[in-house]
Amino acid sequence: MGKKILITGGTGYIGSHTAVELIHQGYEVIIVDDLSNSEQHTIESIGKITGKKPEFHQFDLRDFPSLAALFNENKFDGIIHFAAKKAVGESVANPMLYYDVNLNSMLNLLKLMELYNVSNLVFSSSCTVYGQPSQLPVTEDTPFSLAESPYGHTKQIGEDILHQTTRTNRQLQALSLRYFNPVGAHPSALIGELPVGVPANLVPFITQTAAGLRATLKVYGNDYDTPDGTAIRDYIHVVDLAKAHVRAIERMLNHEQKKSYEYFNIGTGKGSSVLEVIQAFEKINQIKVPYEVVDRRAGDIVKIYADTTRANHELNWKAQLNLDDMMKSAWKWQKTLIT
Repeated sequence: MGKKILITGGTGYIGSHTAVELIHQGYEVIIVDDLSNSEQHTIESIGKITGKKPEFHQFDLRDFPSLAALFNENKFDGIIHFAAKKAVGESVANPMLYYDVNLNSMLNLLKLMELYNVSNLVFSSSCTVYGQPSQLPVTEDTPFSLAESPYGHTKQIGEDILHQTTRTNRQLQALSLRYFNPVGAHPSALIGELPVGVPANLVPFITQTAAGLRATLKVYGNDYDTPDGTAIRDYIHVVDLAKAHVRAIERMLNHEQKKSYEYFNIGTGKGSSVLEVIQAFEKINQIKVPYEVVDRRAGDIVKIYADTTRANHELNWKAQLNLDDMMKSAWKWQKTLIT
């Protein structure tokens, strides 16, 4: 039997893709998710892709007794912590919910990791920890700026908690992956991004509009200080991102970490504007996407993209898939949802 990895939020978008990649590499995967922003049938889909359905438990990580019971029944070799609220706009509207869910979930995990001598934690962080950086591309040494949203602030606090905890708990090592903008879907089109309600992210909004599920795509602002006036992000294929988590777990299990707390930027190193993403989608899929420009959205930053040198060399990971791959797989996934 392979090493046993707990994935919190494992039926979600990134979690499900990571579960697939871990199972492919021989790991035993156990998933916890409260299904507040995902579907249980994702477990079946993971099983279809890999030939092995992961063990699944449904509860909120703030439910300490349920989480404690799971730790009591299993000896985990590592934990990948995805479970969190993640919509920037929603966090601005409801900050208390974000601080409650995102921080208390992590604190419960860390308490039980200490109690049950579980040493390895990979944390799902975000480029939002940098705020609006003064220089681009962003390196891991770029200082945190004031967070533009409560969501971003919870990721900053989460990293702070890990940094401080690993200093005092010598048996714990943690590694944060600071994602840029995950998009696309698994090539099987059996798993992908499945937002509940109106999508908060660009690509699901594009695919739903292309599928006729929404009248027009909303472009939030075209007066930013960028070449075409729309916001710029570093988009990364979710399969590339999932593989970064496998490398992170391997790094910890192989005792390759140089410090008890490490962090890496996970992106492509290239920024694309909202309009460039729309144009790429239209070109690769031969379909037009009607859009309208509306006011800027609270909490959004102007532009950000990664310097991935440290991840490339230290983590031995590099993004392999390009924007066309992302847009093609996203549309393939969307079409399975409407058939």
